[in-house]
Amino acid sequence: MSVPAALARLRRRRRADRAAGWLVRAGGAAIVLSIFGILGFIVVQVLPLFRPARVELALSIGTATGQPRGLLSDPWAEHVVEVDGDGRLSVVRVDDGARVAEASPLGAGVRPTAVALARARDEVALGTADGRVAIAVVSFEAHFAAGVRRVRPRIEVVESVVALPGASVGALSLQSLASGRLLAAASPAGDVVLLRLVREENAFTGEVISRVERQNLAATGEVVRLELDDAGRRLYGVRHDQALVWWALDAPDAAPAHVVEAGGRGAITALAMLVGGRSLLVGRASGAVEVWFEATRDGQPQLLRARVFDLFDAPVAALAPSRRHKAAVAASVDGDLALFHSTSERTLWRGHAAVRGAPALVMAPRGDAFFVASSADVDLFSIDAPHPELSLGALFGRVWYEGYPKPAFVWQSSSGTDDFEPKLSLVPLLLGTIKGTLYSLLIAVPLAVLSAMYVAQFMAPEVRRLVKPLIEIMAAMPSVVLGFLAGLWLAPRVAAILPAFVLAVVLVPVGSVAAGAGWEALPARWRRHLPRGTEVVFFVIGVLAAARLGFDLGPWFETTAFGGDLTGWLAGTLGLPYDQRNAVVVGVAMGFAVIPIIFAIAEDAFENVPSNLVSASLALGANRWQTVTRVVFPTASPGIFSAVMVGFGRAVGETMIVLMATGNTPILEWNPFNGFRTLSANIAVEIPEAPQGGTLYRVLFLAALALFVLTFTVNTAAELVRGRLRRRYASL
Repeated sequence: MSVPAALARLRRRRRADRAAGWLVRAGGAAIVLSIFGILGFIVVQVLPLFRPARVELALSIGTATGQPRGLLSDPWAEHVVEVDGDGRLSVVRVDDGARVAEASPLGAGVRPTAVALARARDEVALGTADGRVAIAVVSFEAHFAAGVRRVRPRIEVVESVVALPGASVGALSLQSLASGRLLAAASPAGDVVLLRLVREENAFTGEVISRVERQNLAATGEVVRLELDDAGRRLYGVRHDQALVWWALDAPDAAPAHVVEAGGRGAITALAMLVGGRSLLVGRASGAVEVWFEATRDGQPQLLRARVFDLFDAPVAALAPSRRHKAAVAASVDGDLALFHSTSERTLWRGHAAVRGAPALVMAPRGDAFFVASSADVDLFSIDAPHPELSLGALFGRVWYEGYPKPAFVWQSSSGTDDFEPKLSLVPLLLGTIKGTLYSLLIAVPLAVLSAMYVAQFMAPEVRRLVKPLIEIMAAMPSVVLGFLAGLWLAPRVAAILPAFVLAVVLVPVGSVAAGAGWEALPARWRRHLPRGTEVVFFVIGVLAAARLGFDLGPWFETTAFGGDLTGWLAGTLGLPYDQRNAVVVGVAMGFAVIPIIFAIAEDAFENVPSNLVSASLALGANRWQTVTRVVFPTASPGIFSAVMVGFGRAVGETMIVLMATGNTPILEWNPFNGFRTLSANIAVEIPEAPQGGTLYRVLFLAALALFVLTFTVNTAAELVRGRLRRRYASL
């Protein structure tokens, strides 16, 4: 080749090398940018979860109705209904302050002694000094004309009953149910009566029959406030001595009252029920708002104070719960306002209203606004709080949920009712991820690393050429197939032969050691005449024989050691209940998926140890086992550690196996014989049902971020450890 041709060829090679270098750099940069892009997208989806609530004064309306006794709002916050001290209901249009409807259910000249609002159905009950109660319903009929929504409010008086004959109505509560209305009334003399206003329609004639069912309740003192829950199962009250009382209306003997001493934080000045009818809000003269709900302790239902919000320096004047979630607005007698959420224990916003006097409150049905009114003004505040139910405490701390005897870590994202209290603790999912990974690696790491050591350092080359590809091809098994086999085939069989399985796990290592001892016991002249790799046959026979012995001795082992019932012994003695789909089954199935990965990398690490190190060790008199354990293994330890970390990443991110073989139960236990739920499986299960932009949707992205941070942290630590091991053994 001539010199010019050689130079031209060299230039072409250099251009190709530069192009290849730029291509590799571009590929690496693209991978890094892709990772950061994915991370950035996840962070963008998560950040709105922690955005503070924004509450702003939208407008103020001047009124002249006197001091309001209560407020109602239409679904669009375009109309507000005022109940004044004369018992008159006035519907005020927000835009211009015009009164578009009025009614006096009690008649002219009759002032109410008590007012109750059933805001879920926009109903008002007015009690009088002669024991009569009138009920009015406010409806908002929407229609569209030329593409514009028009709302036509209407007030209708639907009921008038005598609740307390000859006595004044001092406290009142109204609830509308599917079967009719439930009305509770109390007199200053201490009488408490429950009225069921039942309406039944004849299915054949269409005739509607109304009747009143009366029930007297014992209060042992004057009751000054009453509040019915949404389902009509409980009635709560406040006695004149500031004790909380409650009645179980669904019990056969609802008459006896349960008394709760609730003193110590000032007089009770306001009472309201959160949506769902399970949590009771109690406003205090000290400015605090307490959350109470019923839970079972020591086998008995008790009304417990779950949390306290210290909101004001003045007495609480009014409480307005949301119809959408466990949030509420509170107002003090000084006009101070606060928006808070019970589950997340967050005070979302504090502010002040321009109203004068003790205000009345109502939150719009959609939860996006609230009205606050006094004798001269009605203020409308807009609310922008898309995720009030979340906080760091709700995500990673113990939360005292409704009906629970104590705070707990719980994941339960949905229920059959709209008033469900979401339980979105990520702790059970994090623990489930660690639990599944731990049990998988406990099975996979010893088998994979020791197998790689044996194959690379002890096995005959002829057998290694056959065994190594067979193990590596196991990695091609789809995880969905492994999960299917683990959940539907392996789990039932392990449950049926659990004692034999436990015994076999113990006997198989013993059988393997016995097989090795048997091979070494053979005379050397016999072994020289056997083909290379024949020792593998001994090990296979030893393992199979030990497994068979374990299964044969299983019934005897269960009867002798556990009284004939291993699962019962686990539950009764150790407190470990056995579920068919559990961490042991997942460990076996996921170990089958992780072993090929760890084996392949670890075997290469053992194989790549310089042969001169092995030869030098053997030449100095060390035997093969001493050489492998004291020279080869330390030298290969960085590669072995990398193999374990790659297996860890595979186990952490596994979805289908844990989804199909664990029962997918988000519980907080280390018990190897029950199930769990991992972050990755939870994302796969929940994301199809999560509305885009909703709280669950963003929490699932937060779970993905937690998974990303977990793997990133572990891999970073692993890289530091691997680098240290490499530097330590580089001089060998």
